[in-house]
Amino acid sequence: MRIAVIGAGVMGLATGWALKRRGHEPVVYEQFEIGNPHGSSHGRSRIFRLAYAEDEYVRLAQEALGLWRELEAESGETILELNALVEIVGALEDSTAQTLERCGVAWERLDREEAEARYPIHVPEGSFVVVQPEAGIARADKALQAFARELDVREHMRVRPDEVEADAVVVTAGSWVNELLDEPLNVKVTRETLCYFRPDAGGLPVPSVVSFKPDLHIHDMYSLADPKYGLKVGAHHQGAEADPNVPGEPDPALIERITAWARGTYRLADPDPVAAETCMYTTTPDETFILERRGRVVVGSPCSGHGFKFAPAIGERLASLAVA
Repeated sequence: MRIAVIGAGVMGLATGWALKRRGHEPVVYEQFEIGNPHGSSHGRSRIFRLAYAEDEYVRLAQEALGLWRELEAESGETILELNALVEIVGALEDSTAQTLERCGVAWERLDREEAEARYPIHVPEGSFVVVQPEAGIARADKALQAFARELDVREHMRVRPDEVEADAVVVTAGSWVNELLDEPLNVKVTRETLCYFRPDAGGLPVPSVVSFKPDLHIHDMYSLADPKYGLKVGAHHQGAEADPNVPGEPDPALIERITAWARGTYRLADPDPVAAETCMYTTTPDETFILERRGRVVVGSPCSGHGFKFAPAIGERLASLAVA
């Protein structure tokens, strides 16, 4: 089959990789270049975790883990660096422990002193930690290059589905998705802010940490290791709506909130961020993914701000839709 993919972010490249493994020769079009800072896939790291409140996301992450390992073996790149995910909670039911238990995923409970001895974090009085060891980060930049290694990627080409000759066209255009579809998706595009810090790790591993809004299992803030500065921290789904074609800067108010949270959550060598940047989110009302076929067009966007970890598994699904 002649298959085109529009958008060479992580989902488009993962789809190309999955198609290549099926014996196809997809052409991937990218309006900028691989790893560009305008979309949702750039940077050095993204959280990888199996910990979710929903069984289906745990299962999808387990599938993705196996595929990430296959990509590592094929490419010779180390993409996953698993220094654990930490949930700081006051009650076990506020964590993902019950879901992990149902899905057969290892987890561990640490009291405050044990957690602070193992990781460079602060645990408030009255709280404890649930650790999911098989978690940490995916090296985003290395992942993009590994997926793209044997693909025909045509950079600096902005095309529409009706402009390419193909039996199927996979649209993985992130925040630009509604510019390419005849029937728009019900999505919100926001520009999110994240900051980088230097942790006072003292040789300890820097875990990923997620915090939750009170009484709701909804992420509020998130953090993860960064290969350059040590620590990356973001405010999840807190950014203002934005046009991806208009450049934007980090939100000063969010930088303040992120900094306050980082100071309270990690031991820091420097209390102030050393850098800040933005990342686009394209989000459905229920924060799930859209993977569907419309005639010869396969829609693989958005991923609602939490899709990177699942990329190889999403790529498999989009490839299956494309060749159906």
